[in-house]
Amino acid sequence: MVPRSPSIRAVNVALAATFVFAVSIGLPAVHGLSADTVIDSPLLTQKIGTNRTIKVDINGNGDFKSVQAAVDSVPRGNSMWVIIHVRKGVYREKVHIPKDKPYIFMRGNGKGRSIISWSQSSADNVESATFKVEAPNFVAFGISFKNDAPTGVAYTSQNQSVAAFVAADKVAFYHCAFYSTHNTLFDYKGRHYYDNCYIQGSIDFIFGRGRSVFHSCYIFIIDDKRLSIHGSITAQNRESADENSGFVFVKGKVYGIGDVYLGRAKGAYSRVVFAKTYLSKTIVPHGWTNWSYDGSTKNLYHAEYRCHGPGAESTDRAPWSHQLTDEEATPFMSIDYIDGQEWLPAWL
Repeated sequence: MVPRSPSIRAVNVALAATFVFAVSIGLPAVHGLSADTVIDSPLLTQKIGTNRTIKVDINGNGDFKSVQAAVDSVPRGNSMWVIIHVRKGVYREKVHIPKDKPYIFMRGNGKGRSIISWSQSSADNVESATFKVEAPNFVAFGISFKNDAPTGVAYTSQNQSVAAFVAADKVAFYHCAFYSTHNTLFDYKGRHYYDNCYIQGSIDFIFGRGRSVFHSCYIFIIDDKRLSIHGSITAQNRESADENSGFVFVKGKVYGIGDVYLGRAKGAYSRVVFAKTYLSKTIVPHGWTNWSYDGSTKNLYHAEYRCHGPGAESTDRAPWSHQLTDEEATPFMSIDYIDGQEWLPAWL
C-alpha cells in the first residue's frame, strides 16, 4: 500500500528537518527519517535535484516507448542524476542498467500502474532476470518488476525465474514490487535499501550476498504444493566472518499461503535478521533451516528481535538461531548498517 502523498508544504518541512530513522522503529535517534515523513516521489525528486527527465510512454506520448531505449539514451559515464519517468503501462521487455550508467532515478506512476514484465526461466539466475541493475547510485520508485514464467519442476533449472538482479552498490527501491515464484529477488552484492516494497515468492525468493535493509516491506508467501519440504523466504550467502553482508528486515509483514522458513543457510556465515516484523502462521515453528548446507551451524547468524504475530513464537526455533537483546539488535536497526546517511538521496 502506497501512503498518501504529503502536501508540498509537508515535503518542504520534511526537507528542512533533521531526519530521524530510528524514531520510526522505536530506538534512540540516529540519522534518518522520522515516523511523520513519507518518502514519496516528490521528496525524492526534490532531493535528487535535477531537471533532466526522460519520459517513457507505451502509447507514444513520451520520448520513448521502451524503458530500455530510455536507458540506452543515457550517456556512458553519466555523472549527474537523470530521471527516467516510466508512465502507466505494462512494458513487456527486459531492462538492463549497465555498469557505466550510474545516477539514474527510475520513477514510475505506482507499483500497480508502471510494470516491467518478462517471462523467462533459465539455469542461470542472471540470464532469467527481467530487470538488472549493475550501476551504482540507482533509485527506483513506484514500479513493479515481474517474471511471470510458469512454475516448472521443483528444484530444477526451470525454477530460476528472477524478477530483479541487483548487483551494484548504493541502490534503493521505494514502493516497488517484485513478482515471481522461485528466486524472485537476486540481491547479489552491494549496499541496498528497500522501503515499503512488496516481494512475492515461494522458495529462496530473496537471495544473494547483499548488505541490505528491508524497511516496512510486505513479504507474501506463495504456496508450492510440489515440495516435500518447506520453502524459505531468504537464502543469504555470507561465506566468511570478514564478509560484511546480510539481510535485515525492520518492521513490515510476512504473510501468505502455506508454510515457509524465514531463511535457510546458503553460506557458512549466512546472516539474516527479522526485527519488529509481523510474522503470520505461514512461518513454521522451527523458523530456520540448514537444508542443503551440511557444514557446522555455529557461525550462522539467523536472528529475530521483538517480532510479533502467530509465527513469532520462539519455543521451537532452530537451536542455532538467536532472539536478540536490545543491545545486540542496535547495529542492525538503522540505516547506519548500510552507511545510508552517506549515499541515500532522501538522507542527503
